[in-house]
Amino acid sequence: MHIHLAPQTIEALATVISGGGGNDQTPPIGIYRSASRLESFMRGCNVAMSVGNGSRLPTLVEALERANRGGDQTILKSIIERAADPRDFLSDPDRLQGVIDYLNARLAYDGVELQRVGQQVRLGTPGMSSSVVGALASAVATIDFDTVKRDLERALASAETDPEDAVTSACSVVESVCRSVLIELGSPLPSKKDIQGLYQAVREPLGLTPDKDGVADDIANDVRTILGGLNSVVNGVGALRTHGGDAHGRERGYRRIDPRIARLAIHSASTVSLFLVETWQKKFPSRQLKSH
Repeated sequence: MHIHLAPQTIEALATVISGGGGNDQTPPIGIYRSASRLESFMRGCNVAMSVGNGSRLPTLVEALERANRGGDQTILKSIIERAADPRDFLSDPDRLQGVIDYLNARLAYDGVELQRVGQQVRLGTPGMSSSVVGALASAVATIDFDTVKRDLERALASAETDPEDAVTSACSVVESVCRSVLIELGSPLPSKKDIQGLYQAVREPLGLTPDKDGVADDIANDVRTILGGLNSVVNGVGALRTHGGDAHGRERGYRRIDPRIARLAIHSASTVSLFLVETWQKKFPSRQLKSH
């Protein structure tokens, strides 16, 4: 995902961040920010800005144009996501959706879009948002599963800029879910506490075999095939972390992981994790799954 904003997008972004001109009588699209608050906003995104005796909106536009010319993808991504930070719209969630729609109408021409992922809003490639990732983000938010939430957010944030870290985080998502299931059940952790060992340890207590009650005979083979696929996914994500992630350091001249592969690992790990969380909720509906 390469970010370079057109002049029209810069103007729209400035309108959202500033809340429009001081003499504008129309309701602001974003949040009105004074000169000092605009300076603080941009400093938080690592962009120096001083309104001084100038006008706040033109000064903001110039700072955004400077950041755009600099081409630092991390800074540009931070500015765009910060403009639609849900925490700034807690008292007016409808305005947040208006901001997302307003910016996305322009960002689409730049090849990017803002996407809702659980309680977060992230910048991504159009059409690349994943329903299973969103479902997992919502599920872990509902059960206050902060460990998985942090790992998932880190994976999504670094898929483009640091795909090796994204793979490591994706693997950690599955490991965190498995560890919490085992601890809540009072089961001992396996001697091998990697993703493969942890997943194998939770299969039996969660009933992840097609010979358990509740699986009709005519679909048992189908379920067995899918569960075998999940096992392959777990093994693949774990191996990718070992061979291409950043958990074990990076030697000189290593070949970087393609962001596509990082997203594949995130989506695959999310599928496994969501299935485990939903299986826990179905098997133990009265028990809360806590993070450990």
